[in-house]
Amino acid sequence: MPFLTEPEPERGANLPILPGISRIVANNPGPMTYFGTNTYLIETEKGTVVLDPGPEDHPEHVDAIMRHTGGQIAYVLISHTHHDHVGALAALQDKCGAPSVGFKVSGLDSFDADIKLSDGDDVAGLTALHTPGHALDHLCFGLPAKNGDRVLFSADHVMSWSTSIVSPPGGDMKDYFDSLNLLLKRDDDVFLPGHGPALRDPRSLVGEMLTHRKIREQAIARKLLDGPATPYQLMDALYSQIDPRLRRAAERNVIAHLMKMEIEGKAARDGEKWRTA
Repeated sequence: MPFLTEPEPERGANLPILPGISRIVANNPGPMTYFGTNTYLIETEKGTVVLDPGPEDHPEHVDAIMRHTGGQIAYVLISHTHHDHVGALAALQDKCGAPSVGFKVSGLDSFDADIKLSDGDDVAGLTALHTPGHALDHLCFGLPAKNGDRVLFSADHVMSWSTSIVSPPGGDMKDYFDSLNLLLKRDDDVFLPGHGPALRDPRSLVGEMLTHRKIREQAIARKLLDGPATPYQLMDALYSQIDPRLRRAAERNVIAHLMKMEIEGKAARDGEKWRTA
C-alpha cells in the first residue's frame, strides 16, 4: 500500500496544515504510534477546539497545547479512548477547564464525556461520524471545506503511514470493514489522521486497506484448510516477515478476523484452536 512518511516533526511546535488547522505531535514515538499522537488545534466559530490531547505523563505536551492556544479552549474532542489519545485529558482540563466531548458510549471506565455525541451530531461545526472497528467508541470528525478542501479527521481508523490494529474486545473486524465501506462513500479531499501526515486522495488508500483485509481473511481461511490452528500459529505462518515488535498486534488482528469469520459462519472455535466451519 502507498503509505506516507515524513521527517520527524519538531516537538512542541504548532505545525500548520490547512487554514485554521494545525497540529502538535506528542513525544510518544513507537511502532504503533509513528512519531507520536497528533493533537489538532481547530479554529471554529465557537473558539479553538482541541482534538485528542495525547498521552498521559507528558506534561510538556500539555504545556505546548496551552501555549499555542493561550489556554482559550472551547472544547476538547476525543476521537476514541485509547490512552495515547485521551491520557492527557485530565491534565489539560485542570489547566483550561474546557468540557470534553466524545462518543455517547465510552470504551474506558475512567472516561465519561462531558458532552456525549451520537453519529451525525455536530459540535462547533464539526460533524461526528461513528466509525467503530479500531475501537468501539471511535469517532471521525468531518469539517466543511477549508480553503476548498473537504476535511475528515480520521483519527486511528485510517492513517496515512500504516494500517490500524483491530484488537478485540474493543476492536471489531466486522465493524472495521463496515466503517471502511462507509468512508468509501464519502467525498473527502483530505484525511487528517491520529498519527502521521495528512492524506490526500484518501479513498484510494481506504479501498486498498479494505482489499488488504479481505486478502488477509482469505489467507486465514486457506490456512485453516490445513487443520485447526491457534491464532498464534496462524499469525506465525501469515506474518513471518513482520517486525518482531508487531507480532502481538498481528495476533490480535488474526483473532479479530477469526471472530468476524465466526459470525459469518466461515470459522468455528475448537478449544483454543480454530477450524473451518
